[in-house]
Amino acid sequence: MATPARRGAIWFGGGGTGGHLYPAIAVAEAIGRARPGLGVHFVGARRGVEARVLPSSSWPHELLDLQPIDRARPWANTRVLKGLVAGVRRLDALDREKPALAVLGTGGYAAGAVLAWAVLRRRPLFLWEGNATAGLTVKLFARFARAVYLGFPEARASLPGAARDRVVVSGNPITPPPKNRASRDFAREAWRFPREVERVVLVFGGSQGARAINDAIAGWLPTALPRTAGAIWITGPSEHERHAHLASDRIKVVAYQQPMADAYAAADLAIARAGAMSTSELCAWGIPMVLVPLPTSAGDHQRVNARALAAAGAARLVEQATLAPATLAEVVSPLLADPATLDGMAVRARARARIDAADVMADSILATIAA
Repeated sequence: MATPARRGAIWFGGGGTGGHLYPAIAVAEAIGRARPGLGVHFVGARRGVEARVLPSSSWPHELLDLQPIDRARPWANTRVLKGLVAGVRRLDALDREKPALAVLGTGGYAAGAVLAWAVLRRRPLFLWEGNATAGLTVKLFARFARAVYLGFPEARASLPGAARDRVVVSGNPITPPPKNRASRDFAREAWRFPREVERVVLVFGGSQGARAINDAIAGWLPTALPRTAGAIWITGPSEHERHAHLASDRIKVVAYQQPMADAYAAADLAIARAGAMSTSELCAWGIPMVLVPLPTSAGDHQRVNARALAAAGAARLVEQATLAPATLAEVVSPLLADPATLDGMAVRARARARIDAADVMADSILATIAA
């Protein structure tokens, strides 16, 4: 009796943070729309965000005992090598069960093992880089990739020369704004802003908040927010108690906001970190930005992101070292008083948007494996 043919799958390697996992999920969903029934499989680490998200989802997955590289103490990376060797062996076993038709790496240390495996086993390899400068994993494996998808076109310059002709400026895989989105006036009513509020500032520092931003906002909003302006201030859960007392009819102080679309719909200006996914969402919604890069981001990528968007005319950059209530008054207050400048920044933000990134990446991968 003949043995049933093994069904192949597209593997996704990446994790550690949501910024590496959720874009992979977005592309997997796009592949499912384009090719229903084609298998996908996620490979991640046992200690990253994927260890919390994937087991409670319906996505097939493999969690390996992988460790991040200790850049400060290279001699302490024995466990990294052991985890990598064990991971490659486990992936060989997985390949016998569910052959890899292609591998997409979305970054982070969790991607290293599956990308190394793809190179060793000569499987079609694809990479995604969300920031304006390539990270270590992408730089290391770019020369082996069939395509390198970029969220920021500026990242091309940071890739090895041999990989630059395989770049696809796809944008970052985000949930796009709804096609029939409500007006900002309607969104402001949903937040119960007074009628005199004509502009809304959205403040957020990531899912956990950012104390440096919150402290500066706490000193600026109550005394300097123009009377015709309101604010949606997402403090993060751990910071909410410190600032909840500053809430008013014009200042909405919330610990956490999901969906972010409800906040984006009401916003005319955002004060935020410069992460790849959040800035891509702000561009898609056409929201001008005042960006405060996280100084400790890997490879200083948030500062590079902020500089790229500032150079494009979509953002203003404020360094955390200079962030203070007076700085916000100097940068934000003039923008709120100048609708023409805000509108111009919004146009340039939308020009950077790539709302179909997940579909572009999925179609490219599917076309390659079909060929």
